[in-house]
This record gives sequence, structure tokens and C-alpha cells, in this order.
Amino acid sequence: MAKLYFRYSAMGAGKSLDLLKVAYNYDERGMKALIFNSELDTRFGRECVASRAGIHKNAIPYGVSSDFRKLYRETREALGAAVHCLLVDEAQFLTKTQVEDIVHIVNDEKIPVICYGLRTDFMGQLFEGSTWLLAWADAIEELKTVCWCGRKATMNARIVDGRIVRQGEQVQIGGNESYIALCREHYLSGELER
Repeated sequence: MAKLYFRYSAMGAGKSLDLLKVAYNYDERGMKALIFNSELDTRFGRECVASRAGIHKNAIPYGVSSDFRKLYRETREALGAAVHCLLVDEAQFLTKTQVEDIVHIVNDEKIPVICYGLRTDFMGQLFEGSTWLLAWADAIEELKTVCWCGRKATMNARIVDGRIVRQGEQVQIGGNESYIALCREHYLSGELER
């Protein structure tokens, strides 16, 4: 049975690296995995999923108005071959309608879809895509990373001028220069290091 998977974590846990590993495994077996990435994430190019480890692969960009069922059909037809899996990076940016589309792909096409994303933003609030993936995914898996203290990091702290900020636009693309993963205790206390 095909399933919808949501693999989430705080920043820096290797979500994109895991996605690329899964894509490699499909490729190695002669199977096709379509990779999608949010058009908001242009850190490594508009049509790319990249890991901080330096590994990257081409991806199909999606935006808030993208129709996933249509994108899937058009890409499959252009390939002229079967598609065995869909991999979605930055899935926190999906809309409720897009998560519904993905559920229909899993159910109708009988292929797995694995979504990778953040659960919460820098204010500790759920993203829209994460909300609906948590509600509708068949399997929910946490990828773990650690706070500077060694405990599991669950929070994404946005950093400006060496301090945690707790207000602003929900979406601000960035990496280690803008965010740090912290345990809840150090997120709430604002401690960025020993």
C-alpha cells in the first residue's frame, strides 16, 4: 500500500540530505522519483534540492498556486515513463489544497509521497503545510538534531545581530546565518551558547 510520509525536524537535521539519499536509492534501482522543492528556496538555485553536505539534485519548483496533480501528470507524460515516488522538500510551504492533492496522488496513483519539512516556524507556530501533513500523513517521522547543550533540538530560532527574534514575517529563507536549532529550554531562555 502506498503511503504519505511526513518527515519533519528542526533546522539542520539533514532533511534534504535524507531526501537526496532516498532519490539515489530509487535511481540505483532503475526507478524514477520526482523531486519537488519550494520556489521560495533559491539558496542553491531555483530548480535544485541541495544539502549542506554539498550533494544536490535537480528539482521541480512549486509555488502556492501550483497544482500538484497537474504537475505530476505533466511531468510523467513528458518523461514517458512510470513514476515510482514523489519527494517534496520544504513541505512546510505547502497549502492545505496542495496536501489534499498529494493525498489524492497517493490514493489514486498508488505511489508513495515523502514530504520533508519543518514542523514549526521561528515563533514556535505550525506552518500550514505541516499542519495538514501532521493531520493526514499515514506515517510521521521525526528526524533529530541537537541543541548546543546536547539535548534534542525541537525549535527553530531566528537570529538577528546575535539575538533571538520572536516577531516578523513567518517566511524568511536562510541557513546557519539566520537560524539555529535549539532545545525548548534554550529557545525560551534565549541562550544561543554556553
